[in-house]
Amino acid sequence: MALHLSPLHPLFAAEVRGIDLRQTPDAAGCAEIHRAMDRYAVLVFRDQRLDDDQQMGFGAALGPLEQTRGVVDAHKHRLKHHNMADISNIDVDGNLLAADDRRRMFNLGNQLWHSDSSFKATPALYSMLHARLIPPEGGETEFADMRAAWDALPQRLKDEVKDLVTEHSLLFSRGKLGFADYTDQERQDFAPVQQRLVRWHPGSGRHSIYLSSHIGTILGWPTPEAMALIRWLEEFATQRPFVYTHHWRQHDLVIWDNRSTMHRARPYADKTFARDMRRVTLTDVAPTLAQRMAA
Repeated sequence: MALHLSPLHPLFAAEVRGIDLRQTPDAAGCAEIHRAMDRYAVLVFRDQRLDDDQQMGFGAALGPLEQTRGVVDAHKHRLKHHNMADISNIDVDGNLLAADDRRRMFNLGNQLWHSDSSFKATPALYSMLHARLIPPEGGETEFADMRAAWDALPQRLKDEVKDLVTEHSLLFSRGKLGFADYTDQERQDFAPVQQRLVRWHPGSGRHSIYLSSHIGTILGWPTPEAMALIRWLEEFATQRPFVYTHHWRQHDLVIWDNRSTMHRARPYADKTFARDMRRVTLTDVAPTLAQRMAA
């Protein structure tokens, strides 16, 4: 299989043509996709009319899947597979989520810049989001190239941040929006975990800044000083030259590497229009602190 790749941005992201993902790629095809991900970090597959089983099968062919979802009211799940993330505004009865539904309030956190599952001890590798139904306008997804941001960082700051360790939690990201409505079990599930602030990507041989709205502190730093630095880094890393905006079409499937990118959803009229997006997420090989850095 030879992928046909068309760059979508000067730094990263490419559209892939010539493949029907209803047929799970063989080992050679998966290896080619991994190589393309190493180079582009975001791949866009147009007109992929997948069902849930086919999307799950494609994800599993690329690597181990995450088995848990970072959500509230986890028992209210309308999809067939318990580990497929429902990135929608639709309830279990097929209706729009009520304006005051805590799931809707919680999901507004997706509009903050983040990396998927950085709040888990072993975070996400790839995310693959499939558009089943999209609103007439809005709801784009923006991606920022954290490798390019690292490359552009002044050397003084590289030296300052390269060995720092942060804490990530959904409690931190949702707290930025004033969301604090958790059960005791959810608070336990969302307990903070430690992650490197700078990562090395073995496939590309590049470093990246591992940022996310889930960061709530830097170990050993006073919280105000830590969060001032994190905010500066986020603003630096999400400058327009580092960002690709994906305008969704129905049946798009987009894969991104959470080790190399950060992303956020853009608003849409979610109290009026349905948006049905389904995500399969691959887990990384180990906690970031257990992964080696470049020599």
